[in-house]
Amino acid sequence: MTGPPRHRIELVVDRGDIDDLGHVGNVVYLGWVLRAAAEHAARAGWDLPALQRAGAVWVVRRHEIDYVAPALPGDAIAIETWVDEWDAASCLRRTSIRRGDVELCRAATRWVLVGFPGGRPRRIPPEMRAGFGTPRT
Repeated sequence: MTGPPRHRIELVVDRGDIDDLGHVGNVVYLGWVLRAAAEHAARAGWDLPALQRAGAVWVVRRHEIDYVAPALPGDAIAIETWVDEWDAASCLRRTSIRRGDVELCRAATRWVLVGFPGGRPRRIPPEMRAGFGTPRT
């Protein structure tokens, strides 16, 4: 593996994930993208309580999602996410959702670290970046 460390989730598509068209719905994919990000942050030592103790939280500025192929009930899928780049107060997280070698969905999410109270962007501390490995800046 090259590049930043990745977090991986494996799951089986449940009937409840299926929309009226017979495949995984768009909102479910978005939920998986957010779940993978939260689990990755927790693994890096930055779950919500840790962020709150630091006086900040991550908020989404933008999601870009490409739906490439359908996922169906019973499909075994893998979700991988990683932080691809950092700015002063934001990061770009990428997510890939696959069934074996077939890419089903890919996402790029711009997250912004905001302080509270106030909700203004805040510089990402070095120890937070270090928890996610060393992606390009």
